[in-house]
Amino acid sequence: MSPSVMAISTTPPARSPERPGIAGIALDDEPDALVVGRRIRHLRTRRGMTLEALATAIGRAPSQVSTIENGRREPKFSQLRQIAQALDASVEDLLSPEPPSRRDALEIELERAQRGPLFASLALPGVRVGKGLPSDALETIVALQREIERLHTERAATPEEARRANAELRRTMRAQDNYFPELEAKAGELLAGVGHLKGPMSQRVAGELAAHLGFTLHYVQDLPHSTRSVIDQRHRRVYLPSASATSRSALLQALASHVLGHAEPEDYAQFLRQRVESNYLSAALLMPEREAVRTLREAKDARELSIEDLRDAYSVTYETAAHRFTNLATQHLSIPVHFMKIHESGVIHKAYENDGVRFPADPLGAIEGQYVCRSWTARVVFGVEDRLRPYYQYTDTSSGTYWCTSRVEGSDDGDFSVSVGVPFAHTRWFRGRETTERAVSRCPDESCCRRPPGPLEDRWAGHAWPSARPHASMLAAMPVGAFPGVDQTEVYRFLETHAPPSDTP
Repeated sequence: MSPSVMAISTTPPARSPERPGIAGIALDDEPDALVVGRRIRHLRTRRGMTLEALATAIGRAPSQVSTIENGRREPKFSQLRQIAQALDASVEDLLSPEPPSRRDALEIELERAQRGPLFASLALPGVRVGKGLPSDALETIVALQREIERLHTERAATPEEARRANAELRRTMRAQDNYFPELEAKAGELLAGVGHLKGPMSQRVAGELAAHLGFTLHYVQDLPHSTRSVIDQRHRRVYLPSASATSRSALLQALASHVLGHAEPEDYAQFLRQRVESNYLSAALLMPEREAVRTLREAKDARELSIEDLRDAYSVTYETAAHRFTNLATQHLSIPVHFMKIHESGVIHKAYENDGVRFPADPLGAIEGQYVCRSWTARVVFGVEDRLRPYYQYTDTSSGTYWCTSRVEGSDDGDFSVSVGVPFAHTRWFRGRETTERAVSRCPDESCCRRPPGPLEDRWAGHAWPSARPHASMLAAMPVGAFPGVDQTEVYRFLETHAPPSDTP
């Protein structure tokens, strides 16, 4: 799902804290059998004790002790106590998560790699990890393994990987009705810090918020083409494009990432999560929850809910107002809702639903890139001549009847329709419910709109050969790097050019 619509929890999935290790390996604070085994072997050899002697001391066969030292068997706590006593050590010594030496760290990393699914998929014979393996060879093998894993991760950053990540985020978002109280509370705290409690946020107030957070603003004409803003964290500067109509939202999104403590994302899914969080917080700053909810409740009581009114009340774009409505509608108004941003070609660019509407989806559950039915409001609106007024329509679908309001907005990538819809039972709260426009959609039945009408097909089937114009992105891998699509070299050169004169290398 698109980052601009989705929102997710601000708490990342639970994972164990990590230490850098001795050989640059990320090691869990909870030691595994490999680390425990290496520590036992290290302490045993340091004391000059043979494998047989340790086995006798704990009443076990040497082969059993060997499997423990090789990390192929996890000892019970009672065995650990016996081993620690025999080695004149403590249980804590055996359970320390740090490998006892760099050599051990490298051996552990290689053992882990050979037991993993990536190595298994290569169908290669395993390398015996022992004293007979020279250290320089061990270093080389581990380095090659790391490079294989890096290339595998890079290769995995495909449109398929992005679709999976989007689908998972959409499920998370739907489970919370696209409402995230942690971000709402953070927005309230920031707004209180600059004394802005109601009404549209001006560019001046946005600048005051930046100053409140310790940043200065710098408007430039040479901002890297792949960025909307750049933060110089060393000098506490925010660089924005000069003479940009979107500089307010770009500034708030940049500040949101700082406020939320985002670090460089490790993968595309984390990149999406961070972007979603910053977009959500930015919208919550532009349209504060308390006042926006009061406005919406009054409109609901009057049965005059309107995305246009929300847009005008806070001087934001229609799309931003529609996004914000999805944040608040279910939580505060008890209204399930769906949102769509559709390209003029009919392809889904962004979408969200918790009202049961069925978007077209691929086998992975992803909806981005799928074609919306021609009968849906989001497609019909492109043929409406009067684009100054909102377009309303009822659509009968396989999952029920939905009312939708839609507008067309232009962009550098063509026209897009932005639509908000609700199930028929909730239409009574909205302005435009009296519309007589109505359509029927039988999609995903191909006879609805994906297959040409019979007479037309009979006349032209076999006589047409169109030359397709596919987007390059259909086949290209996702941009790689910490920030997909951003040229880091260009960013660093930009910062070097604009660094304060006092900061010389």
